[in-house]
Formats: sequence, C-alpha cells, structure tokens
Amino acid sequence: MRQRGGAAAVSGGRAESISEKIQRNRGIILIISVPLLLVAFVLFLMPRSPAEPVLVGVGRKTMPGGGGDAGSKTYAVIFDAGSSGSRVHVYCFDKNLDLLPIGKEIELFVQKKPGLSSFAENPQEAANSLIPLLEKAEAIVPLGLREKTPVRVGATAGLRALGTEKSEQILQEVRDLLQDKSSLKSQPDWVTVLDGTQEGAFQWVTINYLLGNLGKTYSSTVGVVDLGGGSVQMAYAISEKDAVKAPQVSSGEDLYVKKLFLKGTEYHLYVHSYLHYGLLAARAEILKAGDGESSCILDGHRGAYKYGGNEYTASASPSGASFSKCRTEAVRALKVDEPACTHMKCTFGGVWNGGGGDGQKNLFVASFFFDRAAEAGFVDPKKAVAKVKPSDFEEAAKRACKLNINDAKATYPLVSDDILPYLCMDLVYQFTLLVDGFAVEPYQEITLVKKVQFGDAFVEAAWPLGSAIEAVSSL
Repeated sequence: MRQRGGAAAVSGGRAESISEKIQRNRGIILIISVPLLLVAFVLFLMPRSPAEPVLVGVGRKTMPGGGGDAGSKTYAVIFDAGSSGSRVHVYCFDKNLDLLPIGKEIELFVQKKPGLSSFAENPQEAANSLIPLLEKAEAIVPLGLREKTPVRVGATAGLRALGTEKSEQILQEVRDLLQDKSSLKSQPDWVTVLDGTQEGAFQWVTINYLLGNLGKTYSSTVGVVDLGGGSVQMAYAISEKDAVKAPQVSSGEDLYVKKLFLKGTEYHLYVHSYLHYGLLAARAEILKAGDGESSCILDGHRGAYKYGGNEYTASASPSGASFSKCRTEAVRALKVDEPACTHMKCTFGGVWNGGGGDGQKNLFVASFFFDRAAEAGFVDPKKAVAKVKPSDFEEAAKRACKLNINDAKATYPLVSDDILPYLCMDLVYQFTLLVDGFAVEPYQEITLVKKVQFGDAFVEAAWPLGSAIEAVSSL
C-alpha cells in the first residue's frame, strides 16, 4: 500500500526513516542544493559598502550618520543666542541624518527678544529669559527620548562683545539652568560662545545641506554671507591650490581655511567672521565716526543708540540724511583702504578675501539682508527666497535717505519704530558691505534667503542646523 504524495512510504509495515528518505532522494537534493550554495558563496565574497560618512565637525574626525535602529528618530535642540534675540531650533533626524517633520513643520523655531547680552548686569535674568523657549522645545521631544536629546547653546557676537568675564557669568547661569530644570541631555561645554568662524562654517553646512550640495565638488557648492547683529561671516569652498596660498595668521587668531569632510568629500572652506560689522554693531562703528550728528540718520530724529553696553548720539544732521555722505561714513567705518592689508587681495580691515573662485560665484546672503530688503519693500516678505542685486539695496537706500522720519513711517509700514531712524544707514551699509567690502559686482545676481526648501518644507537658513548635524553625529 502506497501513500499519496510520495512524502513517506510503508515498507513491510515499518515507516521509512529520515536517513532512508535522504538516501533515496539524494539526487534531487544535490541538484537543488548546489546552485544555492554557489549563490551564497558569491554573495559572501562580494565587497560590502561601508557606511557613508555624513559629517565631520569643523576640522574634526569623520563621524558616521546618526545612530539607532532602522526607523529610529533622533532629536537635537539648539539655542542661537544672538545679539538681537534668542532663538531655539528643534530638529528631528532619521538614521541617515535626513530631516523628519515635527508635526506639520520640518522644525520647531521660536524666538524671543532681547538677547542674552542685554542682561549683562544680571546673568541669572539672562538665563531665565530662555525658559519659555526651553519649555516649548521640551514639549516637542517625546518623553522617552528627552534624556538622550542633546541641547546646545551657541552664543554669538553679542556675548563676544561683552568680554570674557561677563559672558562667562551669563553662560554659567545658562549651564545651571539646563542642569537643574531641563530633562534634556546637557554638558557644560555645550554652552559656549561660538567662535565666529565656527558660526560661519555651520551656516555654510546648513545651506549646502538643505540644497543637496554636500558630497559634490567644491565648485557645485554655494558661498554664504550671514549678516547678524554683532558680526558678519563669509564662507565659501575654495580649491586645494588656493587653500595652500592662505596667509599665515598670528598666534591665537582663527585660520582662514578650515577642512571639512562632508558625505565622503573633503572641502577647503574659506571662512572669516568680522566682529563689530554685523548690522547692529556697524551702526555703532558709523556713529563713532561722527561728532554727534550723522548723515545716515533720517531727518527729524534726535536720540541715542545703545549697543554693547555703550551709548552713542544718534541725531540727524541739520540738512537731513544723505545717501552719498552716508556712503562715505560707511566706507570709513569698514576700513576698506586699511593699510594693514599685506595680502594679494583683501576684503576690508586688512582681511584676506580667500581668492574667490567657483565656490563663491553663487552667493547666498542671509539674516539681516533679507529682513531689510523685505521691510524696504523690494522683496516679498512672505517668500522664503528672493533673487536680487546689490544695486537693489542702493536704490532702496536712495529712496529712504530722502525722507524725514514722519514720511518714512508712512512709507514703510513694515519697519518698526526702533529701526526706522536707521533705515537709510542700514541699507547704505548693506550695499557698501557687499560692493566695497566683499567686492560683489553691483549688478551680480545674489540669492537672499530666509528659509531653504527641503522636500516639501522650508527650513530656517541658520547655523543651528549645522550644529545639530554635528551634535547628532557625535552621539
């Protein structure tokens, strides 16, 4: 009697053993198993792709992409403690360091004025000013991930201008605040005054990351000018040949060229931060040159300007504001003809300009440049990006400088009362900075950027994203 299916047989009333089955079907097994073994052997011998390095911190070792199991999320909280205000950014990444949405947005971004430097005489009050931002940031991070989520505070030019003693007192209060009242992961050295070149480098990483340029040749990246309140940074990738030509700097000064390894590519990044030449600091530099009256202040305004713990007379000259006279004051403040320039070519204040090249041709200009352009009415404030020329700032400045304070108030409804007296000065300075300082041609097209499109979302074009990438990569 034979069972159907041939899977088993009865012989002499005894069930066939497994070894007997194998022996009887050895030919079929051999035919099936040999090809499978060959495929497995070939797969074993194939080279495996190493994990692609995503970021190296500025001048640091190669770091792999964010850790975690497939599908895991990693958060980072970054405070930008600028001279004009404090801002918090919360980012969420997948294991490949691609940004993931936080709710309906790609990031949490909240800001608050004034900045930490405004509390120079009360360090504890400075730290407490961050509490509302901290609470909103913590609420975004899932409870189970908070103790693993890095929180960093990067103070910029505003605190740098206060000097070491006062800035360190404020930073220590911030460290204590995070240690005592935050559930996020903090370390003392994560609360610091950012080096100006580090700020510029992070900004360059942010914009090129969002544009999808990292990993490409240096000539495929864009240059960045970031005009903050206390300082202005320029950063762009240069060739290795030009990097070798970088002038030597004195001990303690920032190097002109930083090496970065990003998505498997080495970049030589020219980056320089000009302290005292951010928009708010530059006002003080321009007013210093006057004798109590300025051709950059709108007619009808008399007052004082406070910056960095100092107060400057800020009153219009009897003849009112003048574009041409204000230009002269701005050029003088920039020290464009600084005799200390010992290099082949300088920007201003005796600083090497990096040599130019393909990495600088496509220039993205951020922060206060966008703000004033929107307030002056030559870019749409609702748009995240705008194509303009330096000459647009010149034309806007000429229009603003002709007005008295009352006419300007009616003409520029988007300009707040505290900015209005300085509108002529700000626009003249921005044009002068681009054309005389950075040698941008007046009719060269540049990109004003508030946010950069990333997939279907827009992300703030600010240095904290570059810092967040480094923080998550280091976990």
